Amino acid sequence: MSEALLLRAVRAGYGETVVLEDIALELPERGSLAVLGRNGVGKTTLLATVMGHTTFHAGSIEYQGTRIEGLPVYERCRLGIGYVPQTRDVFPSLTVEENLTVAARPGRWTIERVYDLFPKLAERRGHWGNQISGGEQQMLATGRALMGNPTLLLMDEPLEGLAPIIVEVLLKALQRLIREDSLALVLVEQHAKVALEVTQNALVLNRGRIAYNGSSAALLSDPKRLTSLVVA
Repeated sequence: MSEALLLRAVRAGYGETVVLEDIALELPERGSLAVLGRNGVGKTTLLATVMGHTTFHAGSIEYQGTRIEGLPVYERCRLGIGYVPQTRDVFPSLTVEENLTVAARPGRWTIERVYDLFPKLAERRGHWGNQISGGEQQMLATGRALMGNPTLLLMDEPLEGLAPIIVEVLLKALQRLIREDSLALVLVEQHAKVALEVTQNALVLNRGRIAYNGSSAALLSDPKRLTSLVVA
């Protein structure tokens, strides 16, 4: 199986400030990766670096065999990288349906398929972006990213601050994406056990460096190690 995403010795941050040091990872096509760690260790920066939002200092990033660390953000999107930011960034002056169609590119993901994944969005299709709940905004941000028909989807803490019933809906959608769709997924999440249950592999960051890189199931089955890596 070929690699969807390959990072080698990546060093990146914001301006002269280096946040990530010597980051290496391999994500196969249709693979799923949980990125875990305490607050401020570089999880969001890792996703932002793959998308091109940070200052790149050293190393290499390959997407489907193509070096992308020198490409602008819009070129990475065109290549097939989708991004769901922690801030969601829903357009408040557009309807739900307009938020989806504005990002549409030809491919397997259509508005009908997004509505099938998130039926609540179909019910809210005529509502403005600022008239829907936080959970619905998260569904919308995810659906909008899928409308770009990515082969790699980056998700930054999609479950943060949501009610348990909405978390369950989103988790079922993530499991469906991993099981049924031909995309690779990188999931940054504070809920470590939840993230490990839906992904194949895990990466734990500590002070911008890799503290663990291996099987999600193996880490989940070792609660003491998981606690020491993610909580302590």
